[in-house]
Amino acid sequence: MTATCPRRDDATRVLEPPAASVRTAVVVPLSLAGVTATATVMTFDGLVDGREHLLIGLGDWEGALAGARAGGPAPLMRPHSECLTGDVLGSERCDCGPQLREAVERISEAGGFLAYLRQEGRGIGLYAKLDAYALQDAGLDTYEANAALGRGEDERDYAPAAQMLRAIGAARIRLLSNNPDKAAQLELLGVEVDERVATGTHLTAANARYLAAKVERTAHTLALPGRG
Repeated sequence: MTATCPRRDDATRVLEPPAASVRTAVVVPLSLAGVTATATVMTFDGLVDGREHLLIGLGDWEGALAGARAGGPAPLMRPHSECLTGDVLGSERCDCGPQLREAVERISEAGGFLAYLRQEGRGIGLYAKLDAYALQDAGLDTYEANAALGRGEDERDYAPAAQMLRAIGAARIRLLSNNPDKAAQLELLGVEVDERVATGTHLTAANARYLAAKVERTAHTLALPGRG
């Protein structure tokens, strides 16, 4: 079954995806670029797009979840889209790798969840993302490059993230993200976003144009030099 990204044609309508269920939960010790943590890695049955997404519980996630159910603060949560080039190879053309490391550290301290979503290249896949890189080298920005390949500027769908959160009873979250579309989609999918928490600005000479495009094109909350 192919998922369809919710759009804001009717901002009052909640488009709840079908229920998913936890199939496996495994405790994994992590060491990620100097960040050490113990994680509970969860897999799921019934995700709408059939991909192998993960929900990773970090820190005292069970305590954070229980506290939220009792009316306390919601757990900190980040939906992080897979980026082989940034997360694994350390590419500086994006800020994905530093954001992933920051998320593991901050969520481990607060207690909460990292959704690792198999949506490389804003949903267009690894090979197409590298094709888009070549177009960016020719002068297009990251969104224009996707469109030039005949793809959507951003094809990511956060329905699986909403399904995973609902499966473990996380009805409310504090969202660790600079991207307003993540908050809007999750709200439409029935997840209450109590607060948006910005990540740091991981600026390099190689990703300055990429980060500027995210601010200009999709209103990311990034504090870039010389911009407001």
